[in-house]
Amino acid sequence: MILAFDGSSIDGSVSTDVVDLAHRSPGWLDDVVAAWSTYGLAVFALLMAVTWWRARRMSPAAAVTALAVPVSVVAAYGVNDLLKLLVREDRPCRSLRVITLEACPAPGDWSFPSNHTAIAAAAAMALWFVSRRLGAVAVAAACAMAISRVWVGAHYPHDVAAGVVVGVLVAVCAMVAVRRHPDPLVRWITGTRLRPLLSAS
Repeated sequence: MILAFDGSSIDGSVSTDVVDLAHRSPGWLDDVVAAWSTYGLAVFALLMAVTWWRARRMSPAAAVTALAVPVSVVAAYGVNDLLKLLVREDRPCRSLRVITLEACPAPGDWSFPSNHTAIAAAAAMALWFVSRRLGAVAVAAACAMAISRVWVGAHYPHDVAAGVVVGVLVAVCAMVAVRRHPDPLVRWITGTRLRPLLSAS
């Protein structure tokens, strides 16, 4: 038997209130939130692709910075998943014994921190370094993702808060490093088959 942390003592009552609110809300609203919670990350992938497409028309340095966005997201996911394995917090649906909109994951699918939120937060912060306009859209989408994960009962509020912190910190560290020293990366990519990624010509 795997020992798991019970996070309900932190903000379980808030989670229960949100889940109850979801059950009292119109069905169409729950459907929209559930769909966003499940498939919303695809929007961040689209924003990253658009950002790179625009950046490659500006300069190789801008293109490298845009290419660093998905790398930052993958790094944030890795750090977040490691924390999941270290903390091993049970999902709200197991600790609170509530019926959630999202089916209860199998035992061992840990709750803290939220992967979806960490990915969304990392994408939003990294995109902000490349394009303020698209970054603002991504920030709004990331907030919606964080809220949706609590709404469907997949996470506690502290899970999504921690996911935001992880995503933002990893993205900031990665993007600051790339923006300060883009030239070595430009030279390296230029010498490989990935060269077309840096220019529209």
